[in-house]
Amino acid sequence: LKRYHEIPLSQRPAPDQLLFLSTHEPCSLCLSAITWSGFDNFYYLFSHTDSRDAFEIPHDLKILKEVFDVEPGKYRRQNEFWSSYALREMASSLPHEQRSGCESQIDSITQQYVEISDQYQSSKTENNIPLN
Repeated sequence: LKRYHEIPLSQRPAPDQLLFLSTHEPCSLCLSAITWSGFDNFYYLFSHTDSRDAFEIPHDLKILKEVFDVEPGKYRRQNEFWSSYALREMASSLPHEQRSGCESQIDSITQQYVEISDQYQSSKTENNIPLN
């Protein structure tokens, strides 16, 4: 299995033929990059609110609010450039027999991510992020 960047340009699928998976709901910079890259969709696990509250990563939301007056998650999820999908919302809308398996997978990934996040949080004071 080759990684995307290892595939010759002439053989790479177009971005609109691929799925873009993101751990967190993208910030404004990431939304722009997704758009300019040609993706017409993206899927994310953790919402903007999760980023702020569960993982203590509030900076992107502060920027969205201050610059664009956008509340967490209140951008247009379906627009002329792309459609965005929350994996948790998608799982909760599945029939029960499928939902429990998907939600178990999401819970397992979440637990692993919490451990990674804890490592980040423990080193956060050394990052000197200039935002208040």
